[in-house]
Amino acid sequence: MESKCADCALRKKAEARPGSLVARLWRWHTGWCPGWKAYQKDLKQQGA
Repeated sequence: MESKCADCALRKKAEARPGSLVARLWRWHTGWCPGWKAYQKDLKQQGA
């Protein structure tokens, strides 16, 4: 599965304001999102 997480505007907003509602929604989202899991797997394989 190809992930768009590297360019995701929601992720960037959440990282810019870690205490915001957007950040809390983002963290909740990453718990079940198959795209996020694929993105993390790709990062691990790249050694990042």
